[in-house]
Amino acid sequence: MLAPGDVIAQAREVRALTDRPFGVNFFCHSPPAIDDEHAARARARYAPHYAEAGLGEPPEPSDPQTTFTAERLAALLEIGPAVASFHFGLPDQEALAAVREAGCRILSTATTVAEARDLAERGVDAVIAQGAEAGGHRGSFLVSGDDGPIGTFALVPQVADAVDVPVIAAGGVADGRGLAAALALGAAGVQIGTAFLRCPESGIGQLYREALAAATAEATTITRAFSGRPARSVRNRAVDEAGDDPLPYPAHMSVALPLAVALAKQGSSDFLPMWAGQGAPLAQELPAGELVARIVADADRALAGLG
Repeated sequence: MLAPGDVIAQAREVRALTDRPFGVNFFCHSPPAIDDEHAARARARYAPHYAEAGLGEPPEPSDPQTTFTAERLAALLEIGPAVASFHFGLPDQEALAAVREAGCRILSTATTVAEARDLAERGVDAVIAQGAEAGGHRGSFLVSGDDGPIGTFALVPQVADAVDVPVIAAGGVADGRGLAAALALGAAGVQIGTAFLRCPESGIGQLYREALAAATAEATTITRAFSGRPARSVRNRAVDEAGDDPLPYPAHMSVALPLAVALAKQGSSDFLPMWAGQGAPLAQELPAGELVARIVADADRALAGLG
């Protein structure tokens, strides 16, 4: 979501704080095609919500321009991080070659075995196997992403069998037990998101924190309500009233997010995207470093207990 200059600035801040490796993540979707009729339908559907919030008319839909452009490639090459990871597929081969030449390890997300094979054939250094339990946007690029998605612990061993690169399990892993289980199924490591959202270092707002603290395993759902693309979020009014005709990703955000931000300032999370996985109830309010240490220690105990 950051502009290329902001990515560079944040990378400099990280490097000022540590000499340890870090990664930078980009989205690789195609720019949206917005036709006038679809735009008019979207504005008409959101008009009552905008009026209710006192915001006037919904804006004309636009492209937030978050895809992996030449400018983002240039920023990535300038930063030269240890890892460059991609969601919704991969950049073209010329861009990938430049990233490799810069010394970056390349990771990308797969939600099916076919996607994992495609990524491995294109030369990624590791595949992130993202199951249906995962919070946030699904990384699908060969399937729609919300039509019978595969759970993490069914997906990981199949991907591990299908590719010759390390597999990183993502989705539903929130503690040491999940880490131990993923390793037992053939993963080389795990990617954890939701479990860190309640950490004090997290930048999420108070409404989001309160929703996570109250979340149950049934509280989240995969929806296109916020961006036009399948993503798992805490269910709220936006999800329940989403309809089945979102604008293409990410143009839908240009209409949905101004409403979410305005209502959040008024104290309402009704239209706020609150990305979270099904492991949300396992999230703890701990400093991030302490949480990492606890996950590792609990995984060690779990694996030792399996003998």
